[in-house]
Amino acid sequence: MKFYKNIFDKIINPGNLFSAWSEFKSGKLRKPDVLEFEYRLEGNIFQLYRDLKYHTYKHDIYCTFYITDPKLREIHKAIVRDRVLHHAVYRVVYPIFQPTFISTSFSCQIGKGNHKGVDYLAKAIIKVSKNFTQPCFVLKCDIKKFFASVDHKILLEIIRRKIKDDDFNWLIEEIIGSFGTEIDSQPTQIGLFDFRSENRERERERERETATFGRGLQRDSDWKPYQSTLCQYLYERIRPVC
Repeated sequence: MKFYKNIFDKIINPGNLFSAWSEFKSGKLRKPDVLEFEYRLEGNIFQLYRDLKYHTYKHDIYCTFYITDPKLREIHKAIVRDRVLHHAVYRVVYPIFQPTFISTSFSCQIGKGNHKGVDYLAKAIIKVSKNFTQPCFVLKCDIKKFFASVDHKILLEIIRRKIKDDDFNWLIEEIIGSFGTEIDSQPTQIGLFDFRSENRERERERERETATFGRGLQRDSDWKPYQSTLCQYLYERIRPVC
């Protein structure tokens, strides 16, 4: 397995932070908190740089609200400063983990997305049904409260397996550890592959041996390696024909 070092310096480089800001602000410049951050942009970016460089950075709390799209969803929104940093981390970390994702993982990846996923599904249905001449079944499923259920310890283990950088590990622990809900302390929290209680330890050990970054670090990307490991596990067991 290839290891990566000196990731932290690339993330906190002012050029990367400004590029992250440019990506983040797209479509958001009418929002008051974004306008306020931009008003003192250089000062805010360089203060973020200093806080990261000297390890004084602390991730702020999240603003919680609900949306309906159409299902009622609880949203946890970080402040602008932290979201810019999420983009900065994503810009450097994504190329490291993207090659480890299965080819049919479509969310939060450059050049992919919902439309590509639908196109693949249509082709797969035609192939499996032999041009609609045989029955074809599709399993639609979701992980309930996925983000609130992610085991942070396992996610950090997956990331550390690829990236050997103490400064980066400090930063990623600060970011991932900033999010938590009441579910974190409950026994219902999912551990990877914890489908049957009697197989929990065996499957967790398997995960430690074979894991490769949560659900695709910004937006879904904070968790992409975690979910990628689950997808790889299912591919090995189910062996899809497409």
